[in-house]
Amino acid sequence: MFWALKRAGFEGEVTGYARSQETRDTARRIGLCDRVCDSAVEAVQDADLVVLCVPVGAMGAVMADIGPHLKPGATVSDVGSVKKSVVEAVAPHIPAGVHFVPAHPMAGTEHSGPESGFATLFDNRWCLIVPNGADEAATKALEDFWHDLGANCERMDIQHHDIVCAVVSHIPHLIAYTMVGVADDLNRVTDSEVIKFSAAGFRDFTRIAASDPTMWRDVFLTNKEATLEILGRFTEELFALQRAIRTGDGDQLHDYFSRTRAIRRGIIEAGQDTEAPDFGRGQKPA
Repeated sequence: MFWALKRAGFEGEVTGYARSQETRDTARRIGLCDRVCDSAVEAVQDADLVVLCVPVGAMGAVMADIGPHLKPGATVSDVGSVKKSVVEAVAPHIPAGVHFVPAHPMAGTEHSGPESGFATLFDNRWCLIVPNGADEAATKALEDFWHDLGANCERMDIQHHDIVCAVVSHIPHLIAYTMVGVADDLNRVTDSEVIKFSAAGFRDFTRIAASDPTMWRDVFLTNKEATLEILGRFTEELFALQRAIRTGDGDQLHDYFSRTRAIRRGIIEAGQDTEAPDFGRGQKPA
């Protein structure tokens, strides 16, 4: 986020805090913020905008810590991929006169930590804004903030956000973790074969499954209802494909794959990925 702000010409001060001393030291070394603080309370002093960038399971505790120290008129937001549980955890600690506008930038890589960010991370990606009755001026200001970072913005309500993210993000990650776990459990496939013969499909599974385990643990525990609903739908689809394979129903398989292929083409046409080899992920970030 800091690199994108600097690219946008932001002239204010950006402060930051991380729980780990090692992370704070790294952030100072690479100049990740204008000022890296040794406490969350210090980091939010006199801030106009506070963005919670912690695992969703930790947001309530962090907000309880910093809430009394926020200045009137400030806006609090977040980057969590779950909204119902985040609102329930954070909202009770928002002081009077402070605005809370939840948000979810749908951008990132499988890498985490202070050295993983880059200036173009949010370019042409979507940031979902979930106002939940927040002040309109504060909501519009947050949208302008994300537009300045290169993102597109769309507003959603809480329940719809969590269902959408279960479909496009949470369940795909769960499937990726499961598939890599299946390969690990198959004694007939050695580790060297898994690594040596990984084609694009399995290679992409391993890329997704390399994501931060703490973050994804919290996502599934806090978006339980939506995740289980979509997982049930996925299981039904999987059983239908299993039956088609068993009965030799080639027409059903062809129709199904044609329909899903069209979705992939739509993603490319929308500029959310590329047809380049390795889906463009072999390219280094700008």
